[in-house]
Amino acid sequence: MSANPVTREAHAPDWLTPPVDVNAIDEQLWPDGCVRDHRGVVTVAGVATDALAAEQGSPLWVLDKATVIAQARAVRDAFASNFAPLGARARINYASKALLTADVLRWLVAEGLSVDVSTIGELSIALAAGVPGPHLELHGNNKSDEELDLAITHGVSTIIIDSADEVDRVAAAAVRAGVRQRVQLRVVTGVSAHTHEFLQTAGFDQKFGVPATDLAKAVGLLRAAEAAGSLDFIGLHSHIGSQIFDTDGFVQAINALFALIAEIAPTTGLSTLNLGGGFGIAYTSADSPRSIDAIAQDFAEAVAAAAARHGVPVPDIAIEPGRFIVGRAGFTLYTVGSVKRVPVDATGEITRLYVAVDGGMSDNPRPELYGADYSALLASRNSDAPATLSRVVGKHCETGDIVVRDVYLPADVAPGDLIAVAATGGYTFSLSSNYNMLPRPAVVAIDEGTARVLIRRETIADLLSRDAGISAAYGEA
Repeated sequence: MSANPVTREAHAPDWLTPPVDVNAIDEQLWPDGCVRDHRGVVTVAGVATDALAAEQGSPLWVLDKATVIAQARAVRDAFASNFAPLGARARINYASKALLTADVLRWLVAEGLSVDVSTIGELSIALAAGVPGPHLELHGNNKSDEELDLAITHGVSTIIIDSADEVDRVAAAAVRAGVRQRVQLRVVTGVSAHTHEFLQTAGFDQKFGVPATDLAKAVGLLRAAEAAGSLDFIGLHSHIGSQIFDTDGFVQAINALFALIAEIAPTTGLSTLNLGGGFGIAYTSADSPRSIDAIAQDFAEAVAAAAARHGVPVPDIAIEPGRFIVGRAGFTLYTVGSVKRVPVDATGEITRLYVAVDGGMSDNPRPELYGADYSALLASRNSDAPATLSRVVGKHCETGDIVVRDVYLPADVAPGDLIAVAATGGYTFSLSSNYNMLPRPAVVAIDEGTARVLIRRETIADLLSRDAGISAAYGEA
């Protein structure tokens, strides 16, 4: 335990509680089995973070396979058990944009999950990883003909149509391939999820889905394509946003979807309803996400009630979790480069400890994009120093290059220490960049006590090889 537990500092945010033990590991933020060894070093599945950094370098994305599998099974089983009594099947489509590597997809398909892709790159990686076409669905608000042709020729299960104009293009691609393609129609429900504005995807005045003014046209085109034998219109799709902690918005969307089903298919109904994803996870001790069992129960109760109210059969459902499966399973490991105490105003009476690490907004832009808060701890040792309010920052040429805005770290944190940032398994590797020409870190999986590279670290040679003005000089153009 920290020898000197700290009282709240005046400039700390209200949500941040001073730690009783600055060395403690909050199990809701970190992978299963993440503990400190006898030296005080943070380990996951028996693999020590200092050994990982020594072997793989830093920054380093670390992913615990066992936690990924456990989360996937929890989602799969919760929805299956809650929808089976309704006579409905539940399909789990992993939202690959959260974290896409060939091995992660293979793990999840082996657990019975399918995969949601939205670009030719995501689709190509999934196909190269051996994901069968029937285990794929294609999203996207601006799909190219190349993407449609690739998806349909490989037999993807479902294409999510995002606009009335897209119906004819998908139908034409199905004709070119000589198949009848299953499709769903993404609709705008008008539900505003309780999350960051940029993570809301079902409100009006945004790019996704078919608005009510175009719905009749889109359905008419879909019915015509069905009659012509090129498309099979199986249902509606809704995604209200991401990082959502309550189910109120989902219930509102379910009610809106059933009202539409009753309107556009009053006799035959539709066989499938895709309710999207966006289930929130804990990034800090202040976050209290609902359990997946409670979420699945709420969904099932809402679907059953809406179906009964409108007099339509309960359809099969699909959901698209991403962050919920991989978020807590991953963390980022950094090496501290410099530490300095900085006054927060002109008086100099209040200061903050700035801890600079060897990565930053290039490996995690979410704090800058969404104001996202994270948690961190000293990973390479225990400390008896008092906890002090700190800010973990990156090495980029931006004042906003903040990795963790507010966190209590030991006051003796020093250059060479390792800092681990929790819950970075989702939307860090996927959103990463080469800003300031920093090579992207490696992604390493921990699997039963062994570390294995999933994505190799980029090198300076990688950066140079893409610049035609440099590669040409070496005869590589």
